[in-house]
Amino acid sequence: MAEGDSGSAFQAGRTGLIVRIPEAESAIGGWREQWDPSARAGVPAHITVLFPFLDESRVDAAVHSALADVLGRHQAFDLRFERCGRLPGVSYLVPEPATRLRRLTEAIVGCWPEAPPYGGRHTEIVPHLTIAQGQEDAVTEEIEADLACRLPFMSRVTSVELIVHDGTKWQERASFALGD
Repeated sequence: MAEGDSGSAFQAGRTGLIVRIPEAESAIGGWREQWDPSARAGVPAHITVLFPFLDESRVDAAVHSALADVLGRHQAFDLRFERCGRLPGVSYLVPEPATRLRRLTEAIVGCWPEAPPYGGRHTEIVPHLTIAQGQEDAVTEEIEADLACRLPFMSRVTSVELIVHDGTKWQERASFALGD
């Protein structure tokens, strides 16, 4: 979920929008618990739609209504995970096709331009399901070898979750259904 320093990402009141990928838990749950700080902080296997989103103090009924409207205009869709990818310091599963995920992010940023993806640190939106952060190449190679026999798998995306950090853990606060 959070790129970079997890200390600054895991602040009370910080929010994010994610797509849960429960089908990934059996394949990567153990790796995430060991190597992904967001897993240890209560975030399930997921693809980030937008992080950070608005501070929790700004997320009121009007924001919930607007999110429901914006996300409800997007149809549910299927993702396939058949390979691993790497970003600097991040090992991840590649969701295919990624276009629909990018469109979700772009639609939300279109309504809340003050909340750019990754706080504006990255210009390109790269949908990904983080497995590990900050690991050595040997660990990445071990993860990729382990996953070779666990891939591919599919996941149906039907909603986007709003999560908030309560000062200790990430908690789901709302779920917004995509269209049928």
